[in-house]
Amino acid sequence: MPTPKPRTLNMPCPTMPIVIAIDGPSKSGKGTCALELARHYQFLHVDTGAMYRLLTWHCLETGVDISKPEKVIETCLTWKTELKVLDHEVRLTVNGAFPEKEIRGPAVSDNVAKVSPMPAVRIWMIRTQRECIHFGSLVADGRDIGTVVFPETPFKFFLTADESLREKRSLRKGEVANMKDRDARDAQRKSSPLLPAAGSIMVDNTHDHPEVTIAFMKAHIDYKRAQLGL
Repeated sequence: MPTPKPRTLNMPCPTMPIVIAIDGPSKSGKGTCALELARHYQFLHVDTGAMYRLLTWHCLETGVDISKPEKVIETCLTWKTELKVLDHEVRLTVNGAFPEKEIRGPAVSDNVAKVSPMPAVRIWMIRTQRECIHFGSLVADGRDIGTVVFPETPFKFFLTADESLREKRSLRKGEVANMKDRDARDAQRKSSPLLPAAGSIMVDNTHDHPEVTIAFMKAHIDYKRAQLGL
């Protein structure tokens, strides 16, 4: 596979950054927790799922047949992307833009699961996500942050929540998803399957209010930082 072209980065961080990795299945509360932790610690947030959604949206917009992996991989090697800090988040942009509303639309939601499991796509995305650390300390959420993207970080969490509750959250956002099937696909894919990273803190987010879950995570992070002198 050809080597992807280097990406332009801005705002390099001169100090050693910290990465807080939050993994878990869809609608387990990863994004809510990640955003609040990033705000609290004044770190940058990275929503890795948005990157897969951006690629899916771009393929649909440009007429790329997403049923053909070779066409999607060709897009990864040719689309004009750049990592930028926007609203305290590191975001992947294409042609200088970040179509925030469009990547959350039903067309992308219905098709992102076809694009994201492709091994070569995940290789491209993992390399890109690792580049985010050039901007400074991060709170990154996704499916494989602690296992593959930043396995060296000592700050790892794996959030879970009851399947029926996650389906209700999905419906409230206008999405329709069978969480059991989606979880099975994520866990069984060959490249970067969804599973807790070694050393990660398991957090069941089913019954707790987000503030309770976030307070627990903060307490662990603060304890670990004190231990490590960070």
